[in-house]
Amino acid sequence: MIRLQVLYHHPKDPVAFDRYYYQVHLPIAKKIKGFSRWTVGKVTGTPDGKPAPYYYFADLFAESRDALEKIIASPEGQAAIQDVPNFATGGVTFVWTDVEVLI
Repeated sequence: MIRLQVLYHHPKDPVAFDRYYYQVHLPIAKKIKGFSRWTVGKVTGTPDGKPAPYYYFADLFAESRDALEKIIASPEGQAAIQDVPNFATGGVTFVWTDVEVLI
């Protein structure tokens, strides 16, 4: 399994980020078809109590990188990617990861 992890850095205005993400970006992204799993979440802290390097994340899963690249290349996938600069004022990092499910 492959995951495209989207790591959002701390935005300039967290309230505006949250509002845009839920009211505008997620409706765009929910039009994408083909993920085997999709999770999102707000970072709430770190085990050592230090500031977290990220504000929010999205994990997009598919059976292979090829499959995930096709999903992202779709018109719906491209619309979601092109929307990211509209709200990710703190920057964003995209990371491919191989996933091995242990439990």
